[in-house]
Amino acid sequence: MAIGEAGSRSERSWSRPKRLEETMRARLGRECVYMPSCRLGLYVALRHWCPPGGRVLMSPVNDDVIFFVVLAAGLRPVQAPLNALDASIDIDAVPEDTWGSLSAVLTTNLYGNPDPAPELRARCDALGIPLFEDAAHAIGSEAGGRPIGAWGEASVFSLSKHVGAQAGGILSLADPDLGDAVRRTRDGLLTPRRTASELAYAVRPYAEAAVRGLGLRRAAWAAMGLLGLTERDGIRMPLRPDALARAAEEAPGLTAHDPWVRVDMHTYRRESGPLRLRRIGRRLGRLDDLLAAYREGTELLLSTPWARPRAGSGTQPLFRVPLLVDDRDAAIAALARSGIVVGYLYDPPLDDYAGDAFTDPSPAPGAARWFARHALPVDPLRAREAVDVLERSGARPAEPPEDLSGPGERAGRLGPSRD
Repeated sequence: MAIGEAGSRSERSWSRPKRLEETMRARLGRECVYMPSCRLGLYVALRHWCPPGGRVLMSPVNDDVIFFVVLAAGLRPVQAPLNALDASIDIDAVPEDTWGSLSAVLTTNLYGNPDPAPELRARCDALGIPLFEDAAHAIGSEAGGRPIGAWGEASVFSLSKHVGAQAGGILSLADPDLGDAVRRTRDGLLTPRRTASELAYAVRPYAEAAVRGLGLRRAAWAAMGLLGLTERDGIRMPLRPDALARAAEEAPGLTAHDPWVRVDMHTYRRESGPLRLRRIGRRLGRLDDLLAAYREGTELLLSTPWARPRAGSGTQPLFRVPLLVDDRDAAIAALARSGIVVGYLYDPPLDDYAGDAFTDPSPAPGAARWFARHALPVDPLRAREAVDVLERSGARPAEPPEDLSGPGERAGRLGPSRD
């Protein structure tokens, strides 16, 4: 178990988190531990199971923050080949010598679309290595008749995504006996709560509602950029390779990697206060209604010409539906003119972004590059508006090149369960 990097916290301050844990435990049938963020939960899991220097198979179409969490844990990311139509891990395209070199596998379940969890579970069992599930986008998704998050030794959930609480995460554990040890590790990594941070969190929904009501989304985003309040000039954050190489000398550890891991969420390891916890609890209590709305919007988006044909039955409540469009920049601009901001883009893939100094590149990068360039992640809660805009703009579906149309494209995984 990882040794904490900060002072311990009293268990008495975690009565509300325990209620959140109980809610998720009932949903997953597994031990659940509250975390201030999904990224901290992943760091705790990686430190528990993986010795420093280990190699972790992961998707190159993924949030760069997750990439830096893997580096902070003292591990070497290994980029997997992907299926071109849904960016899930293409198990059959991973070389056998790569499988034999791994310490763990980390799924992405991008936008809520499941990675092949049953097959990955079988591979990991045969190799004797842990499977970790990043379920940040997949709190309502299923694979093989089980919820995403119920396959790995550990899985991490974000309470900022479907739940919409803008804070909090859950680390789910297959072994219930590990709960107390994981909580101790979590407590050792926390930084103290701050009153100013809690107050800012409390007023944020009202400020966001005012911005939406006045139609000022784009203006507010531009103003934040001018004031230096955003940390990305583009889709990916600046890599700063020289500084990252110096940070690697101190891995494993969050402190040296904090400038990368904290991007978009500076409170990722801050102890949650009562205002934050109460709001998370209220939002989590409405999760089933939220998932129903996501599922309805997903069904609409999957019926459009920009979505690919799918096999099977049942629709996942996707956090975002990755429509595949020929000219994504033009589609993004058209949506922006109607006040629909497109986020959760992961382009370029991580191996192109970071280079082989920091990761093992995919042996077949073409599918990841094609998907990253053409995927337009649309919020199902704004499905009808988005479809109307795309139809008016004349957006054309993207056609995958012939060399990406082989077995790695097992079409049929953009939404339905693969039971």
